[in-house]
Amino acid sequence: MGFLKNGEWHDEWDHNDEDSGAFERDESAFRNWVTVDGAPGPTGKGGFTAEPGRYRLYISLACPWAHRANVARHLKGLTGAIELVVVHWLMKEGGWSFREGECVTPDPLIDADYLHQVYTQAKPDYSGHVTVPLLWDTKTGTIVNNESADILRMLGSAFDQCGGNDLELYPEAFRREIDDLNDRVYDAVNNGVYKAGFATSQQAYEKAVHPLFSMLDELENRLEKEKWLVGGQLTEADIRLWTTLIRFDPVYNVHFKCNVRRIADYPQLSALTRRIYDLDGISDTVNFKHIRHHYYESHEQVNPSGIVPAGPELLIPGSEA
Repeated sequence: MGFLKNGEWHDEWDHNDEDSGAFERDESAFRNWVTVDGAPGPTGKGGFTAEPGRYRLYISLACPWAHRANVARHLKGLTGAIELVVVHWLMKEGGWSFREGECVTPDPLIDADYLHQVYTQAKPDYSGHVTVPLLWDTKTGTIVNNESADILRMLGSAFDQCGGNDLELYPEAFRREIDDLNDRVYDAVNNGVYKAGFATSQQAYEKAVHPLFSMLDELENRLEKEKWLVGGQLTEADIRLWTTLIRFDPVYNVHFKCNVRRIADYPQLSALTRRIYDLDGISDTVNFKHIRHHYYESHEQVNPSGIVPAGPELLIPGSEA
């Protein structure tokens, strides 16, 4: 896994509290926003005007946080306006890399071997974890933002005049409800699977896994009344949940010990997973080879053998990769 300290890379795992064994996630370091006119966003400084071809999105096809941003890029019709750079699925020594592999994109910035070199290109003395997604500004030569929730939201509206369509992923009338649900789903589900999977004590694991399934039960009941989570329409709340759902049965159920139930055991959550997968262009954002091989091969502390399981069989094309 590793991290940068004063611009120097360290191959160490430092995500767990030593006393409780609980997994802890850092806050993102770069929080500027791209806006229609370059005005400052909710955080950070201004100067990042939405322009076609100006920004580059670094992602991993394995990572659910990066997947959010790529889904928004496709749904908003921005594939031609925002260049995509894809790292290798294997994350070991050196962290995310650009080693050769299926669907991996060579770094167009400095021909970097590792993503951490892109971080230090923006900030030579950067200290912190090296994560995806990362939104790069080719005009000023720096990282705009590396927080998935921010990038998802800015792609949902800032680029509408740059070739994007008018799909509204964060409708004003439902923003309070979306924000509330996002917070709860993030804590119990999106990050909950990681808190369960990376726990190093029984207490920390149980503290994560039970709220995870309580929240999935609640979401299942919610979807019995409506086909979408909020406002009767597709919103960012659905996208944020979906990138966890699509990985749940092939990875989290086994690898992260989230095995109380499968998503396949939830009729409504299964239907939502398929409904979003079938939206125009969204299946192109899903790469089960990257997903399965990343988790099972990269996390040596969870799966020391690195063996990738053969199953489960899923009802989504390509899921056997």
